[in-house]
Amino acid sequence: MCAMASRGRRGGAPTREDEPRRDKRAEQQAPAPQGPVLPPPPPVDYGVFMQGLVQAMQTQAHTQAALQAHLEAQTHYLLRRTGVVGDDTLAEEAVETDSERGD
Repeated sequence: MCAMASRGRRGGAPTREDEPRRDKRAEQQAPAPQGPVLPPPPPVDYGVFMQGLVQAMQTQAHTQAALQAHLEAQTHYLLRRTGVVGDDTLAEEAVETDSERGD
């Protein structure tokens, strides 16, 4: 007998190798569902489903791109405000505005 087969069970009888193992939890049946029994769902039109899925993914991609652009603009703005990064285009625009006013 192998080590596993020589171990005793809860009832004290040793396990035999040719005896099928039973799990008491598996023998219990699931409780009956309570409430009304719903009819099966209608058939799925997978073409329509896939179109909706593609549209949702495109919307998500556009939203993600817009959020990324906003985050980059906000980061650049904050870096300029704190003096970490200079912006040559703003300096050029300021000079043009000053010259237009006659300063």
